[in-house]
Amino acid sequence: MAIIVNLDVMLARRKMRSKELAERVGITEQNVSLLRSGKVKGVRFETLDKICAALDCQPGDILEYRTGDA
Repeated sequence: MAIIVNLDVMLARRKMRSKELAERVGITEQNVSLLRSGKVKGVRFETLDKICAALDCQPGDILEYRTGDA
């Protein structure tokens, strides 16, 4: 897939656990885990907004596009 999810990186930078992020965002730990692994087909803008607010970051800090030949 050309979209890479860097949620693990942002969690580590903010020294935050998945459980804390899940509580702040209002989603389950399982959903955070799926996001971290990149095993999701999409994410709601509302959820992305809450994640960015909780981690004090931009969407581009979490989502990255890589071309197929990279």
